Amino acid sequence: MHDKDLKEAFVSNLNGTSLGEISLGSVLAPLCLISRGLVLILYFLGKGVYPFSWKVHLFLDFTMVVVPLVLSCTVLSDVLLLVILGLAAIDLSMLFQIYHKRKHTIPVQFHQTLKTFLETRLETKCTPFVTVFRVLVNVKTAISILAVDFAIFPRRYAKTETYGTGVMDFGVGSFILANSLVSPEARQKQASASKFSHVTKQLLSVWPLVVLGMVRLISVKALGYHEHVSEYGVHWNFFFTLAIVRVVASLLLTFFPANKSWIVSLAIGAIYQTTLEMTELKAFILHGSDRTGGFLSANREGVFSVIGYVAIYMAGVQVGLYVMEKRTLVKDWIKAILWLLLASFGLWILLHVCQSFVEPVSRRMANLSYLLWTMAQSLYFLCCLIAADLVLVFSKVLSKCSPVSSSWIIAQETTTQDPNTGTPLDEDKTTKKIDDLCLIQAVNRNQLLFFMLSNVMTGLTNVMLDTVNSSPWFSVCVLVSYMFANCSVIYILHIKKMTLKFW
Repeated sequence: MHDKDLKEAFVSNLNGTSLGEISLGSVLAPLCLISRGLVLILYFLGKGVYPFSWKVHLFLDFTMVVVPLVLSCTVLSDVLLLVILGLAAIDLSMLFQIYHKRKHTIPVQFHQTLKTFLETRLETKCTPFVTVFRVLVNVKTAISILAVDFAIFPRRYAKTETYGTGVMDFGVGSFILANSLVSPEARQKQASASKFSHVTKQLLSVWPLVVLGMVRLISVKALGYHEHVSEYGVHWNFFFTLAIVRVVASLLLTFFPANKSWIVSLAIGAIYQTTLEMTELKAFILHGSDRTGGFLSANREGVFSVIGYVAIYMAGVQVGLYVMEKRTLVKDWIKAILWLLLASFGLWILLHVCQSFVEPVSRRMANLSYLLWTMAQSLYFLCCLIAADLVLVFSKVLSKCSPVSSSWIIAQETTTQDPNTGTPLDEDKTTKKIDDLCLIQAVNRNQLLFFMLSNVMTGLTNVMLDTVNSSPWFSVCVLVSYMFANCSVIYILHIKKMTLKFW
């Protein structure tokens, strides 16, 4: 078997993993963020020297956020539960140390501390967990698109052939949702004079995605690069999907109000699923063997799955509207978590019903079950990230300091203090400094470039290496090096304050 055929077979005919394992994996990244934040706070309490050099910040963020994600889908995938329990125990011990230091400085009852925490006011300029969600989805996607070609990456995490739930299946849907969370409609920042001009603006803004899609198509065909045709089709790829979904969703939102986009989402999902069941469309997508009958036949998976992805995008706009609402107190965000968890639970129930009586999850078709699963899992992941951020807020309340980037800023009279002198620090200046040295903010600054760079590096790695037959530890070394290269380029652009967005 030729290398191209071997690699194509390696990612074909897979069935995914359980919903529970994917949900369990969603807890890891929030725990890593908590660990990173608590380490910074403990160091600040002990030394008071902050921020570090840019090299130290890059190394810290990379080793505490990115490396665990690489290891969790490779050498540690079979002991993921133990890893999460161990990390949670470490986080609890660090939080206790912070509480213990605070208690010795200013003795106070725990219930008083808890009351202060619940009444803590937060800055409303931004919602950091949305940024973190989008960055983590991008980072995890970058890891997976290369890792899937190595044997160390569990086959159950890869994209499924027809039905099933793999980690990468969720990654595709969550990538769409990540874009919709910060859409102009979700942020209520439609500055266009008319609806037509808004749609025109969105149409013009997706040209880089179309160009990238064309470049990928030409390069794959010219180089004979391996491709899984049943994923999107002969000519289609994910860049085209991103572009079409954004334009179609913007068009729909000119006719329907953004605060009713969840209804539009369910309507699209239900109508699409009914069409799949009542017509020959499902058989055409899944079992049609003729790829020479025209563009539609050649790219049926990519073309028709756009319908499901538009439904996900519309639902994401509704979620974005909700999480972007102005909430100033910690207790308000705790209520928001409960509502999001309730919505997630309801979607899990609907998913169970849909899988039992209609059909299982299928990313290939982006059917109704896939819509429900993507939204349920995404809401759960968002809740985990909000909870992680609130843990960091609690530690900031205890320590009277907040040297943690990509997390909420406490807006109250109590300011960050130098642990050695007790003098107040300029919070805005401190926050700006640490954000300027944060890897998460670096990826957020150039999200599309990071995604494009990851695709290019994945292609180069596959051309140069026999990924399928690589040893486990060599595979891990390659993946870590690949991610470090991607992150380093993006990080250097960030500290140079360079945003490569020219559209």
